[in-house]
Amino acid sequence: MNLDQNIEIAIKASIHAGKAIMEIYASPDFETEIKEDNSPLTKADKESNKVIMSYLQKTNIPIISEENKMLDYAERKNWNVCWLVDPLDGTKEFIKRNGEFTVNIALIIAGTPILGVIYVPVTKEVYYANVQAKVAFKDVLNNTEETNTLFSEESQLRLSGNQNKELIKVVGSRSHMNEQTEKFIEDLKQKHDQVEIVSKGSSLKFCLVAEGKADVYPRIAPTMEWDTGAGHAICKAVGLKVTQWGSDNELSYNKENLLNPYFLVH
Repeated sequence: MNLDQNIEIAIKASIHAGKAIMEIYASPDFETEIKEDNSPLTKADKESNKVIMSYLQKTNIPIISEENKMLDYAERKNWNVCWLVDPLDGTKEFIKRNGEFTVNIALIIAGTPILGVIYVPVTKEVYYANVQAKVAFKDVLNNTEETNTLFSEESQLRLSGNQNKELIKVVGSRSHMNEQTEKFIEDLKQKHDQVEIVSKGSSLKFCLVAEGKADVYPRIAPTMEWDTGAGHAICKAVGLKVTQWGSDNELSYNKENLLNPYFLVH
């Protein structure tokens, strides 16, 4: 399998999905539905999904998408390879119009993400990774939205490591923190002079750690596989771990239940 070719397909899909999202984002008003799980759904989620499906279906690799009809595990369990898609991650951020929403596409083999693409439509930033080659990149598209610099050394993400062990930056919510996360942060404060909270919406939380703008991301709240697959791939490619809370076991994908356990990016 040519992973770089599949990355390029996923990047094109995410960019064109981003265009569809931005057309709706720019409109003065858009309708919002509430799904069965009480999460919001907009026309942008649906239009983005249509665009992405039009690209990924040509690869003849099965697709799990938040906005597709969910197939029974009896069928999915035989998929050694599959795409994992969140057409609009951060719908709440989209509705708030704060720009912190993304398009997430990952390729999963045997339950492990091997490539990931995260596109940020508002800033035209695209993060992407080939896990097998252990490389991840960040590009900013030009005004014509071309990706001429794909896989260039200048855009490669390199995890330098935190040289200032006195200051630890933790990805979290500045205003809403559950008890377990607060305890995790209190424990860090026992080991480090300063603990700073950095906050972002959607899968951009993974990107903060992959770029070295944060040191650790504790997630003690529900997420679905499509929320994390692409970010997991990008973090893994730069040498970070995405492990189940309280263990060294890596998050896995295309499980019978697509709900993730709590996890830690470190």
